[in-house]
Amino acid sequence: MSDQSEDNADEATAGRGPTHEWTAADARRYLRVPRASDDKYSRGVLGMRTGSDAYPGAAVLGVDAASRTGVGMLRYLGPETPTRLVLQRRPEVVTASGRVQAWLLGSGMDAEQRSDAQTASLRDALGEGLPVVLDAGALDLVQDAGADTIITPHAGELASVWARVGVAVDRTTIAEHPVHWAVETAERFGVTVLLKGARTVVAGPSTPTITVTASSSWAATAGSGDVLGGILGALLATNAEFLPDEGPGILSRVAATAAFLHQTAGARASGGGPIVALDIAEAVGRTIAELLGQQPD
Repeated sequence: MSDQSEDNADEATAGRGPTHEWTAADARRYLRVPRASDDKYSRGVLGMRTGSDAYPGAAVLGVDAASRTGVGMLRYLGPETPTRLVLQRRPEVVTASGRVQAWLLGSGMDAEQRSDAQTASLRDALGEGLPVVLDAGALDLVQDAGADTIITPHAGELASVWARVGVAVDRTTIAEHPVHWAVETAERFGVTVLLKGARTVVAGPSTPTITVTASSSWAATAGSGDVLGGILGALLATNAEFLPDEGPGILSRVAATAAFLHQTAGARASGGGPIVALDIAEAVGRTIAELLGQQPD
């Protein structure tokens, strides 16, 4: 069976129409250009509880990517070691608590190794009722998440999410039928799902399903997902004030824009050769400038 045939079967099972492949023209709508009246707060403040002593680099990668995606301020609230490394890389990051417009939670964490205090801090962020990105080591909290939540699993992580509610499905099955499982997850948990892969699938509850196809396989490298989390968190913060007016599916469209920007930055950074995750983050600003400079399709 071809990939397209499998997708059609998945979509029929889910009771939805064909998926929409996200384009540069689609993405440009959600790249917010600062207004003359904006300050760092009105441009969007992203709160980040990411990284751990075991995986401090995830915090650095996410912060670096987010800082290049147009957010007005980053508040990084993490353990001592990643905090030190984050400030060495990005001294403009704020490490004190304060107001934020969105949260990125869980990148570079291990749910099985979290302390009670770390878990409580993640739950506190979820309890604020703000738009949230749940990644990696915070995916186990999806049942506590509200409707304005985007989860960002790969196939193996999504299998673990389902295992926690007593459903046995292996990562291979999810990888072979990503549209079906993204839609099923969105409906079951009431969140927007960005299922990572060579063909990323974005699905929200009862909203059209979107795909973003990788233009370069070089972006499949360690830490790339942490970069995507930072991009998505920043876009969620910069779009936060517009979410109530954009109607159903806005979280899916923001998530698809993040995936498109991530893939495009990866291709730009690669130029056809090997790259590392930080290369993708460093290419984000130039990629946004290029997208904004293009004429509408």
